[in-house]
Amino acid sequence: MKLVIVAATALAMLAGEASAQSKGLKDRLLGTWHFVVAEVTAPDGQKSFPFGPKPRGILIFTPEGDFAQIHIAGEVPKIASGNRLAATPEEYAGIMRGTIAQFGTYTVDEDKQTFTMKFTASTYPNWEGSLQTRSVDKLTDDEFINTNPQVGAGRGSAYNLYRRAR
Repeated sequence: MKLVIVAATALAMLAGEASAQSKGLKDRLLGTWHFVVAEVTAPDGQKSFPFGPKPRGILIFTPEGDFAQIHIAGEVPKIASGNRLAATPEEYAGIMRGTIAQFGTYTVDEDKQTFTMKFTASTYPNWEGSLQTRSVDKLTDDEFINTNPQVGAGRGSAYNLYRRAR
């Protein structure tokens, strides 16, 4: 009897996994993802972590085709004055270097396993109105890895790891 229960449980798990894989890429991307790490590889092969080893952030994909993304370094300077509009130039520079936030719309190319984001607005204003296409390197129910092949200013490519919010 135990063998039958174990076999039935295993079969149910496999069926659930197959069902998840049969969904389209857009359906599998939907929802909220927590930012784990970004690793940039420069053209010379040197690696860097622009948001540090323990960043914070979120990436949200809606069924209507909207997205919102926020990446914040684990350590950004506090503003000594306590007033976000009255920071020192050094505090503002540290905050700007350690954060990026944007929102806009996205489309998915199922065949190429890519998604393209169109930025409506960004804390890096040069991206407003631009498109970025990223490859989906891994997408499970719990983990999402994408690569941005062309990080701005020729800095190389960025590998981004997210875990699904639960």
